[in-house]
Amino acid sequence: MKREERQQSIINLLIEHKSIDLDDLADRFAVSKMTIHRDLDDLEQAGVLRKIRGGATIDAGMQFESDFRIRERQGNEAKVSMARRALELVEPGMTVMVNDGSMAAVLGEMLLQKRPLTLITNNAAIIERLKNESGITLIALGGIYSPKFNAFLGVVTEEALFRLRADIAFISTPAVSGTLAYHMDDNVVRAKRAMIASASKACLLVNHQRIGHTALHVMADLSAFEAIITDSTPEPAAAAQLERANINLIIASD
Repeated sequence: MKREERQQSIINLLIEHKSIDLDDLADRFAVSKMTIHRDLDDLEQAGVLRKIRGGATIDAGMQFESDFRIRERQGNEAKVSMARRALELVEPGMTVMVNDGSMAAVLGEMLLQKRPLTLITNNAAIIERLKNESGITLIALGGIYSPKFNAFLGVVTEEALFRLRADIAFISTPAVSGTLAYHMDDNVVRAKRAMIASASKACLLVNHQRIGHTALHVMADLSAFEAIITDSTPEPAAAAQLERANINLIIASD
């Protein structure tokens, strides 16, 4: 197993169990304890775990999971499937808004397939990837840079969005419960709300594992979105509640 694959597996184990044992990792991957030490050092330096005596841990809860550095390493297959379905809502010539987040970053790169486009975003990963691409009129939203979200946020971002209009906005969220979408950070919430308000229509992207969860702030009612795209069918109770509310739920895996 390559180092990158082993480190990804370590992250997946941490996400599932919240803490891991160094000896167990060495046995699991059939490598030396020193090799695991180096892996944990790399991941700690990247800010995605905290080494402790005999292993490593992460801080439980949404605060940790919201960090772009951990999210960009999670669930790439699900992100790609959702992005492909979202791409079906885009036509060449549109003006498209894409928000912060690792899910949105995957979609941002796929939008090259639909050029020419005008793309409005505060997502630093998208800005860096698309800044030299032909056929993309890139409007990069300014503001205060947040390493945690790898995005530009704050009053400057919101004021810029107030003066722009888009055909569609793609909004990602880490939590949906009932008919509400949530987020843990108030600056991110305000930026997402500003995008929704500045677009003719909006589409919400959420991993099915996050349906049935809440976070600190209510971001929006699901009725604000023309469609909700998720990677797989959510739990039956949650799916039934969305159906009763006449929410247009699109399952990317279908």
